[in-house]
Amino acid sequence: MKAYVLNAIAKAPTKNPFILINQKANKQRKEFTSLYSLFRFSFHSPFLSLSLSLSLTHTHIPLSLSHMENIVSRSTMLYVLLGLFLTLSGFHFPRQVEGLGINYGQVGNNLPPPERVLDLLHSLRLTKARIYDTNPQILTAFANSNIELIVTVENQMLPTLTDPNQAFQWVATHIKPYFPATNITGIAVGNEVFTGGDTSLVSYLVPALVSIHNALVRFGLDQFIRVSTPSSLAVLEESFPPSAGRFRVELTRIMPQFLQFLSATRAPFWMNAYPYFAYKSDPNNISLDYVLFNPNTGVVDPYTNLHYDNMLYAQVDAIIFAMAKMGYGGVEVGVSETGWPSRGDPNENGATLENAAVYNGNLLRRQVRREGTPLRPQTGLEVYMFALFNEDMKPGPTSERNYGLLEPDGTMAYNIGLYVDSRTNEVKP
Repeated sequence: MKAYVLNAIAKAPTKNPFILINQKANKQRKEFTSLYSLFRFSFHSPFLSLSLSLSLTHTHIPLSLSHMENIVSRSTMLYVLLGLFLTLSGFHFPRQVEGLGINYGQVGNNLPPPERVLDLLHSLRLTKARIYDTNPQILTAFANSNIELIVTVENQMLPTLTDPNQAFQWVATHIKPYFPATNITGIAVGNEVFTGGDTSLVSYLVPALVSIHNALVRFGLDQFIRVSTPSSLAVLEESFPPSAGRFRVELTRIMPQFLQFLSATRAPFWMNAYPYFAYKSDPNNISLDYVLFNPNTGVVDPYTNLHYDNMLYAQVDAIIFAMAKMGYGGVEVGVSETGWPSRGDPNENGATLENAAVYNGNLLRRQVRREGTPLRPQTGLEVYMFALFNEDMKPGPTSERNYGLLEPDGTMAYNIGLYVDSRTNEVKP
């Protein structure tokens, strides 16, 4: 199977894709200054009476809201004010959090248009996002911005895209017209295919990955756009202690093919990891502090003596150990999804605003420090939070509709409790 994958891949990158991507982005990236950064707010009363001044070099020209509305539309003004509010409230991330992204889902009937979402991402100082399709409105709106974007091939497309001609046409239609203006850095081929309800799709996954990668090669895009697939932690038969990590028996034939593809193309193993689910299923035996990154005694892997003070890092290392047992211990691992719901049904233990704020706030602190896991302490972990918005049309329990950092109107679902010191640009609790 290794020979099949190696022979099918037309060309593997010879340079670090991250370096090439950053070089490309730096050449094309335009200086972005959003409207909210031009204004200074002064709050004079609890009733939010405002005075605005526009800073132009050393001159401050007073403006009223009525004057402002003559410059921009009411709709635009709303998002300018939301951006200002997010900044003033401390609800934004520091510019130096390079390893942090956000999942931008669209399963809602009341979400803002992509142009406004881009403004919100800039207000939050986020520069990485993942979407679950190749929505042309989003790809167009994100052009000439500093957002690195991962797009997704829907699961049902996998059988079609095993055909190299169909894969070439897909890239020609969904990627090539937008790149490089839109900084597409990754293609997620399906989502949780290995553990999804339709087991027939598993056999199509690696051929589809190979076909899409080869299409990128033909367009000369393979060194800028990496191809992988996000997997849930359910791909593991054992996950604790981390050194015991191993893949499920039914995946022992397909997994080496997949890992060989990742190794040959230098693509990451993307995992969707939710410590919340572990706590929800066994709150009496799993420490809440351990899953929330709070101070705790942690656990020690008895076979490696590595100490873990949080569950997310233990889950990541379990995947690394499982890959190593198949001969692919050098493959990069990234967290394509992780988050905590701010609300849930009565039987959804731990789904609260407080826990969501603590989990994401503590995760952000870790990302600011560019922490690695105990097994790879010198390698910063790339993490994509789930999710940007609460999405009201998602099926399932209440928690599924309440993972967002923001409400659909752009206001905070909760504050993660961090701000940036304007003098040092450092994160402060």
